[in-house]
Amino acid sequence: MIDFGFDKLALIGAVALIVIGPEKLPRVARTMGHLLGKAQRYVADVKAEVNRSIELDELKKMKTEFEQAARDVHTSVQKEVDSARTAFDTDWSSATSGLDGSSASTAIGGDPLPPPPPVYRHPKKKWRLKRGATPQWYKQRNGIRTRAQSGAARVARHRPRPLDAA
Repeated sequence: MIDFGFDKLALIGAVALIVIGPEKLPRVARTMGHLLGKAQRYVADVKAEVNRSIELDELKKMKTEFEQAARDVHTSVQKEVDSARTAFDTDWSSATSGLDGSSASTAIGGDPLPPPPPVYRHPKKKWRLKRGATPQWYKQRNGIRTRAQSGAARVARHRPRPLDAA
């Protein structure tokens, strides 16, 4: 940048005072200050925009690197899963190759196979019967409701009664 010393600034000020005049000099100096401020703000905005674009480019590069690494991991895991699946399939086919439809009830050694596990059935608990078997005094002591009421009925039941004006 241009190097202005004190002597050069004094010379410029003296020439401006002579050329512009003492009554217009403050207004011209103020205008020059505003223009210089706008120029500095513009330069700062341009610098910030350039920095943002550089950071954006770096982030895009990092994103592509991460995506590539994720793809590499995905392909390596997929290869391992495929190799394990083929190994399992070959072992399974070799283990079940001696079995045919007629000897399905015996194992490879000739021993009978264990029966299949029972099918799960929900116990169908009768909760209404259990609730009905609870004694009435126990329900009253523990605050268990024994009669169903609507919300409006419950509000009306617990609403304070108005005092008689008479």
